Amino acid sequence: MTTLICGSMAYDTIMVFPDRFKNHILPEQIHMLSISFLVPEMRREFGGCAGNIAYTLKALGDEPLIMATVGSDFGPYAAWLDQLGISRAAIRELPEQFTGQCFITTDLDDNQINAFHPGAMGLAHLNRIEDATAPVALAIVSPDGKQGMQEHCRQLADAGIPFIFDPGQGLPMFSGDELLQMIDAADYLACNDYEAELVQQKTGLPLAALACRVKALIVTLGADGARIHADGVVHAIAPVSPAQLLDPTGCGDAFRAGLLYGIKRGWDWQTTGQLASLLGSIKIEHRGPQNHTFTREGLAVRYAAAFGQALPNG
Repeated sequence: MTTLICGSMAYDTIMVFPDRFKNHILPEQIHMLSISFLVPEMRREFGGCAGNIAYTLKALGDEPLIMATVGSDFGPYAAWLDQLGISRAAIRELPEQFTGQCFITTDLDDNQINAFHPGAMGLAHLNRIEDATAPVALAIVSPDGKQGMQEHCRQLADAGIPFIFDPGQGLPMFSGDELLQMIDAADYLACNDYEAELVQQKTGLPLAALACRVKALIVTLGADGARIHADGVVHAIAPVSPAQLLDPTGCGDAFRAGLLYGIKRGWDWQTTGQLASLLGSIKIEHRGPQNHTFTREGLAVRYAAAFGQALPNG
């Protein structure tokens, strides 16, 4: 059975600022901010949360099915998915729209300033879970059009398909009540530490209360690893030191692919989180969200070295 990945498909224009934002942003003048960063390095990558998650999940040996809306400029991305062997059966092309476009500027501290044009993503609700072309064992609702995220959460819950709710960059679109509706429909909630704070502010609930509403609440902590709140226990997931720090873009998506892989196979939370942590580390060693590669054997070696135990078969 397949893993359904609901979310954005986008072209990422990634620019590297060879300095630190904090050296050029004056906090006392933030109300009249007008600033330009010189970015001598720029490249265009295939991205979007759904595409990134599916890329790593496919590399793990799973069969992801992307459900997304894209525009008339999707041709190069379509060819890339075909090359990877990732199904496009649930991707809807809207000829009068652009595919989502993300413009990312990263500084030397791995801080990012992003601008995103949603394009076809805003019509994600045109896709319905019942239109999935293969039986679905597990799903994730990642950042997408607002209505699409809400309807996909409801449709997955109605179909009895377990899923991760990953609000990510979409958080500002939702009220506290809207977030709670989607959290209550989901089996799992995944956020980074900043997003977790925002969810708490919007819902008025602390992490412990949010964790009680799902089977597991996963909070990633960047270089400090992650914490997984499940069954009244907080599992501390250690970070994995990367061989080099090149680009954080897509690390969270690689982490989520690890979560999906472990959940689908019934692994315990410690093992699942550790695989996810390792995948995030492997991603940061490569530029762009879909350029990291690994073999199963190499992954097992790095997992054992990092955590002192064997990576399960599967």
